[in-house]
Amino acid sequence: MENVRNLFQILSRNFGLLNEQCCEDCCGQEVSLVQSHILYEINRQHKPSMQEIAGALGMDITTFSRQVKTLADKGLVKKTPHPSDNRINILALTPEGLNVENNINLTVNAQLNGVLSMMTAFERDTLLRSIQLFNDTMKKSDSCCVPPK
Repeated sequence: MENVRNLFQILSRNFGLLNEQCCEDCCGQEVSLVQSHILYEINRQHKPSMQEIAGALGMDITTFSRQVKTLADKGLVKKTPHPSDNRINILALTPEGLNVENNINLTVNAQLNGVLSMMTAFERDTLLRSIQLFNDTMKKSDSCCVPPK
């Protein structure tokens, strides 16, 4: 069997290129791959704090703060102090940020569906169930692959 790490390196690189292409082409805003991940996580979570999103992405808070500032300067993210603790900032997408995130999401899904359409229904189902199983197993693992909480 081929080196497992090699398979994941290639998959990661190909998916990264797909995301990178999308961020440059689809939304009329220049959004980096890292920024697209931030927009995705803010949209996915309900009123997340900066620490929660940085943790979910496995980013140190200093780097993350710079990225959020850039997104806020572009009018895509709004940062507001937590009502009961001013040390915590809550993140939300602005209407423009939600529009950019939705466009990225639509584009990536269309590209993935195009790739998946080259497989049989059985192959697609097997692949997607296997990816879900692998993601679930990685979450349970104590040895690696889990972003800090």
